Amino acid sequence: MQKYSVNQQLIETLLAWVNSGEIAIPEIQRPFVWDTSKVRDLMDSLYQGFPVGYVIAWKNPNVRLKDGSFSDGKKILIDGQQRVTALTAAILGKYVINKEYERVKIKIAFNPIDEKFEVQNPAILKDRTWIHDISSVFNGSISLLKLTRDYLTHNPEVDEELVERTLTNLVNIPKKQIGIIELSSDLDIETVTEIFIRINSKGVVLSQADFAMSKISSNEKYDGSILRKAIDYFCHLAISPEFYKHITDHDPEFSKTEFFQKMSWLKSENEDLYDPTYTDLIRVAFTSQFNRGRLADLVSLLSGRNFETRTFEEEIAEKSFEMLTNGVYNFMNETNFKRFLLIIKSAGFISPKLIRSQNSLNFAYIVYLKLKELGYHSNHIEKYVRKWFVYSILTGRYSSSPESFFDFDIKQISQKPFDEYLKEKEDGELSDAFWNASLVQSLDSSVASSPYFNVFLASQVKANDKGFLSRDVTVSDLVSIKGDIHHLFPRDFLKKNGLERGKYNQIANYVYMQSEINIKVGNKAPKDYFGGVISDIENGKPLVSGIENMKDLFDNLEINCIPENIINSGFSDYEDFLFERRKLMAEKIKKYYFSL
Repeated sequence: MQKYSVNQQLIETLLAWVNSGEIAIPEIQRPFVWDTSKVRDLMDSLYQGFPVGYVIAWKNPNVRLKDGSFSDGKKILIDGQQRVTALTAAILGKYVINKEYERVKIKIAFNPIDEKFEVQNPAILKDRTWIHDISSVFNGSISLLKLTRDYLTHNPEVDEELVERTLTNLVNIPKKQIGIIELSSDLDIETVTEIFIRINSKGVVLSQADFAMSKISSNEKYDGSILRKAIDYFCHLAISPEFYKHITDHDPEFSKTEFFQKMSWLKSENEDLYDPTYTDLIRVAFTSQFNRGRLADLVSLLSGRNFETRTFEEEIAEKSFEMLTNGVYNFMNETNFKRFLLIIKSAGFISPKLIRSQNSLNFAYIVYLKLKELGYHSNHIEKYVRKWFVYSILTGRYSSSPESFFDFDIKQISQKPFDEYLKEKEDGELSDAFWNASLVQSLDSSVASSPYFNVFLASQVKANDKGFLSRDVTVSDLVSIKGDIHHLFPRDFLKKNGLERGKYNQIANYVYMQSEINIKVGNKAPKDYFGGVISDIENGKPLVSGIENMKDLFDNLEINCIPENIINSGFSDYEDFLFERRKLMAEKIKKYYFSL
């Protein structure tokens, strides 16, 4: 059975659909990511008669209303938003939202003599041979005859027939055709995605979150456009608090909504530990409210899909929008958001550079919201959120097929006591074999952003450990304020002895160290620079570090998981040092985890 239809439509027809709302383009209020040069090139391709690709639309399923009748679904543009937005900007002169969330116009100029398009610039504005903004040609305020005469008046020396021909071609751009692939309304989200992948030559997987945003914004009955704005605005405010004034100045209607009141606390918030994207926000809100992890289900539910009868019902759509709205409110609630971040920080993850798994952070927030909804005591919530977050990082639980694990975990959490489920996962995946062998092996890596190294650093932050050879400065200070990762066996020393990058850049050779201490360490073998440290201690003049006695020195080595025999180590001891330190680091991570 044919799952789609392919048609050619005039560009002016497509733009009329956009203006009338027959085809929904939710991304039009979100940042326009094309460079202006791409808008210019699109207009040139149309002028030249070159193909500009297809746009793909998916008709919303018809939903059964309470009176038994069916609503007629809008078309949702699922591929081609940037091209259509570019057309509305260049031809209709519409504003777009740029990457800084500013409303701007993209003005494309045309030179009838050279038949060349260019983005408007100051030089063009001074040049009478250019039509400064082609949107003025298409708005119907001037006829082709008058346009030609006016141009020839200002440029009497040019070929009249040439100008008449090129301006005619320009004016006829909206009469050019563009291909539209319309997908059947009864297709499920997975099939729609598969069709997109097969059609698109680049094979880019269509984001489920983009589908969800399209579905949300195209629903007028349940204020979908306001909900979509709330999601977008919150995510932007989390990154740029100054955007608050932009909203109050340019979107007074939204400024009156409860959503805006709920997120207004962000205007003075500069915390960057968790800056969610709209995908993150939707995923957390959906999973915590619906006890499902697949965003494809969200699109179906917002369409009113009854999974048992395979029909679409208004009551389900209404309830789904209500639940998603509640989920978004819970996500952006100041108390929830700040309390969650305090819990993550209390586990030692005080900086975004220690967090490389956004999905682990997302699901930890889901755990927080879910356990709070289920009435768990706040102390238990803190403990469980910390442990689950670190567990998921150590096991890489959400690094592949995250939706499947989100779906499985939220169902388990909803059906059994959380401590029972956590114990099941610990027994199955955090056995002695994990701590004594698997984790040690995972620490055999040269990647400084390794999740295992980040957990090790978090364990040091939580323990309030001092930095390497530091008497007073903590690892927490070095991570959050000013500190760098340096090599215990200095890099230049190892390079000089013939080691390659993957060998000297090893996690087990990394340590947070004050830069001034690192300078004093230089590129000497450990036995040489430790000789200086020990000599300073014996002389009562700790010049390399602030450590004043041998006990404090060995304590410092212990908290940084550094084998004591490093003080006598040379190049030949490097491999044994790495192996021993990995074991010490794994042991510290284990103690840290079970202390959470």
